[in-house]
Amino acid sequence: MAGRPGPSRRPAAGRALLPAVLLCLCCRAAPERIRYAIPEELGRGSLVGPLARDLGLSPAELPARKLRVASAAKRQLRYFSVSEENGNLYVSERLDREQMCGESPSCAVSFEALVQNPLNVFHVDVAIHDVNDNAPNFSKAALHLDIGEWTLPGARFPLEMARDADVGSNSQLTYQLSSNPSFSLAAKEIPGGKTQPELVLERALDREKQSSFELVLTAVDGGDPAKSGTVQVRVNVTDANDNLPVFSKSVYEARVRENLPPGSPVLRVRATDADAGSNARVSYSFGNVPDGVRALFSVDSESGEVRTAGPLDFEERSKYSFGLEARDGGGLTAHCEVQLEVTDENDNAPEITVLSVSSPVPEDAPAGTVVALLNVNDADSGENGQVSCELSGEAPLSIVASSGGSYKVVTASALDREQAAEHRVTVVARDGGSPALSSRTALVLEVSDVNDNAPVFEEAAYSAYVAENNAAGAPVLRVRARDADAGANGRVSYWLAGGSAGAAPYVSVEARSGAVYAQRSFDYEQCREFAVAVRAQDGGAPARSSTATVRVFVLDRNDNAPRVLWPAAAAAGAGAEAGAGPFEVVPRSAEAGYLVAKVVAVDADAGRNAWLSYELVQAPEPALFRVGLHSGEVRTARAVSERDAAKQRLVAVVKDHGQPALSATATLHVVLAESLQEALPELSERAAGADAPAELQFYLVLALALLSALFLLSVALAVVARVRGAGPPAVLRCLGAQRFSVAGAAFPADFCEGTLPYSYNLCVAPGRAVAEGAWLPPPLPSLPAEELLGGEPCGKPSPSSSAGAGEPPADADAPQVGKPARSRSSPRAFPSRRPLFPGASRGGGAGAALSRVPARERRHARALRLPLDALSHRKVRVAP
Repeated sequence: MAGRPGPSRRPAAGRALLPAVLLCLCCRAAPERIRYAIPEELGRGSLVGPLARDLGLSPAELPARKLRVASAAKRQLRYFSVSEENGNLYVSERLDREQMCGESPSCAVSFEALVQNPLNVFHVDVAIHDVNDNAPNFSKAALHLDIGEWTLPGARFPLEMARDADVGSNSQLTYQLSSNPSFSLAAKEIPGGKTQPELVLERALDREKQSSFELVLTAVDGGDPAKSGTVQVRVNVTDANDNLPVFSKSVYEARVRENLPPGSPVLRVRATDADAGSNARVSYSFGNVPDGVRALFSVDSESGEVRTAGPLDFEERSKYSFGLEARDGGGLTAHCEVQLEVTDENDNAPEITVLSVSSPVPEDAPAGTVVALLNVNDADSGENGQVSCELSGEAPLSIVASSGGSYKVVTASALDREQAAEHRVTVVARDGGSPALSSRTALVLEVSDVNDNAPVFEEAAYSAYVAENNAAGAPVLRVRARDADAGANGRVSYWLAGGSAGAAPYVSVEARSGAVYAQRSFDYEQCREFAVAVRAQDGGAPARSSTATVRVFVLDRNDNAPRVLWPAAAAAGAGAEAGAGPFEVVPRSAEAGYLVAKVVAVDADAGRNAWLSYELVQAPEPALFRVGLHSGEVRTARAVSERDAAKQRLVAVVKDHGQPALSATATLHVVLAESLQEALPELSERAAGADAPAELQFYLVLALALLSALFLLSVALAVVARVRGAGPPAVLRCLGAQRFSVAGAAFPADFCEGTLPYSYNLCVAPGRAVAEGAWLPPPLPSLPAEELLGGEPCGKPSPSSSAGAGEPPADADAPQVGKPARSRSSPRAFPSRRPLFPGASRGGGAGAALSRVPARERRHARALRLPLDALSHRKVRVAP
C-alpha cells in the first residue's frame, strides 16, 4: 500500500523548527546586502532575523526611517513582513520550498528593504532550506511484470523508481522488497545520482506450480526521520519472452526553445527488441513523472517521438528531466531518461517597479538628492535580461544605476518652484535582446515651496493727496506687494516700519489688505506732508520682507479765518465795549488820503484761501474814511471838517478768497484832535464812565454771596433744632440775649435795610406746637417781627425791646401795630420805598396783615396756644 505523507509532515516540520531557527544565519555579504537562511514550513509570524538591527537602526529611529520591504516580483512580498515596532523580519505566509523552487537544489527569495530620511535601499536574500516534509511516492498503485518460466535465475527486471519532491539527502532513496525466496532486490546507479531498483530472479519459475507472485516494494528517503512509500509488484509467470527492449541511449538530451506552439517535436527515442513477433513489438510511455511533465510533453507510443503539449516558459523552469518506458509485447520493459533544456527567448519586457517617491521635494534640495527609487527586472536571461534605463522629458533630474537592478532618480541641478511647480518625466527601460523590448512608467515630482522670495511692491514709492480736515479712519491709499512663493510663504502682511518724525500717529495700515487709513484729522497748517515706510512681510520661517515709502501730501482747505494782528483782538473785543481800546489821533486839518492806521491781518491757510481783502463796514461818517482793498490802510476819504464828531469808531472786515469765504473784524477808535493833549479829556470821560458800572457790579456780587450764606446757615440751624427736639442749640446761646422769637418769625435786631438794591424771599418755619398750658419760656430773648421790620434803623433802640420774654399777649386776636420803618439808605441805592407787606400802609404796619388770617386758622392757633403772628409770618418779603 502507498504511504500517506500528509500526517507525517507536520510533526517532522515541528521537530525541525527549533534547530533551524537556532541555526538561522544572519550576515552581511556587502554593505547593502543582507542574507538570512531559514527552513521551509515555518508558520506565520515566525522570526526570520533582526532586520533593523542588522541595518544599524535603533528602535528610536524606526518611526522616522519607515522601514518596509518591497520587491520587483510582487508575489514575493506575501512571504515576509517587517514589524513597525521592533524592525524584525517575520514570515507572513507558510513557506513551501517545493512549491516555490521546485527541484532546484537551491532556493532563495530576494527583495529590497527601504528606509526613509534619508532614502536608501538594501537588498535582502532569504535562503529556504529543505525540510523532509515529502515522502517518496510511486506513480502507480501496482507494478505488473510478466516473467517467462524459462527465465534463468539471476535475471534482472527494472522497476519503477519512486519520486521524492525534496532535495539533497532528503531525496536520496533506498528500496526494500518484501521477503520472497524466488526474488530479491538490487539497486543500480544511473546518471544523475539516482538509484534504479531491479527485481532479481533467485530461482527458476514453474508456471505450473505458481503462476503469480505478490511483492511489496518500499522506497525510503534519507531524511531524519525518514519517510517511505510503497507499491505492490505483481509478477505474472508467462511463457518464453527472453529479450528485453533496449534503448539506443540510456539518457537522451535535447535543447528546446521556449514559447514553442503545442505539438512541436522535441526529440525521438528508440528501443529495439531481439524477440520476434509480438514480443518484439515495442510501445513507449512515460515512467513515473510528475503531472506537470505530462501537461507539457507527450510521447507517441508507436514512434517514441516526444512533442510539446503546453507552452514552455524559460522564466518558470529552464530544465526538465523525466523517464520513458519501452514495453515489448511480452511485457518486458526498459527505461531511459530524457533531459530537456529550455532556451531563453526575449519574450519579457523589463518590469519597472517604483519602490519609493519622495514627493514633494523642497526647492532648495541640493543637487544629487534622491527623489525616487526604482527596481527594474527582466525575467529573461543573458543579453535578453540586461537592462538599461534613461529618462525622457525636460527636467533637472537624472537616473543613476545601483546594485541589484535598482536605480535612483536624483536631482541634477537646483530646483525652482516659481519656474516649475512639478516635473513630469518618463522612465524608459530597454533590454539587450533582438529585437529589444522596452517599458515605460511616468514619474510626477512635485516641488514644495521654500521661502526664497521676498515680497515685491508694485511701486517703490507711493504718493497720496488728502484734503485736510478729513474724518478719522478715512482711506488714504492701498499698497500692494506680491510674493512669488506659495501658501504661507506667499501670504503677505503689511506693517508700518517708520517714517518722518511724528508721522507714525497720522496713519495706520491694515495688515491683510495693505489699505492705509488716516488715524486722525490732518491739519495743513500743522503738517503739509509726511512720509511713512510700509513693510510687507511674508509668512515664511524665517520671514522675508521689503519696504516701500508712502508720501502723503495734505491739501489745504479754507478752515482758518483771517486773524487781525493790529488792532489787537483783545482791544477790538472787550476794550471796544469799555471804550478804552487803542485809538488813533487824526488832526482836524488832515486832508483827503491822510494815513490814519493800517489793519494788519494774516491767514494761516495757503493759496487763494490766504488772499485777504479789506472793507470798511461801519463808521459814523462813511464818507470820511476808506480802507485799501488789499493793503488794509485806513485813510481819510476827504478833508476833516469841524462838523465831524470828535470820536469815531471804525469797523473793518477782513475776508479771504476761500469757498466759502471766512472773515474777521477789526475795530479802530479815531479821535479828531489837533494834538494828544486836546484828545485827553475825551479819553478821560470815557474811562471814568466805564469805572462806575464795574464797581457796582463787584459790590452786588459780594452782597449776594453774603446773603446766600446767611440763608443757608439759618436753614441748617432750624433743621438741627427740629431734629434734636431740645430747644435751640447751644451755639445760639452765645449770640447774646433776646435775638430771636420762639413763637413767630424773627429777624436779627441789628438788621439794616439798604444793603442791596434787590428783593429776596426769606422763609422761616413756625415754632413747634406745644400742648395747652405747656408754654415753655424761650431760652433767648426774642423780638416780634413787627418790631424788627417796623422799628428804627440800625443804632436806635426799639420801644418794644423792653417787653417781657416768654409772656403771651393779652389778646391774641388783637392786631399789633408797628411803626413803619424809615430808610436811611442812599437815595442813589434806594430810589423808591415800598410797603413791607402788600396792602399795608405806613400807618397800618403788620396789624392789617394779621387781620386777614382766616378764622379757622385762628381757632387752631388758640387750641395750640400759638400766637397769630406765627401764622402771618410764614413768608416775609423784604423789599427795598
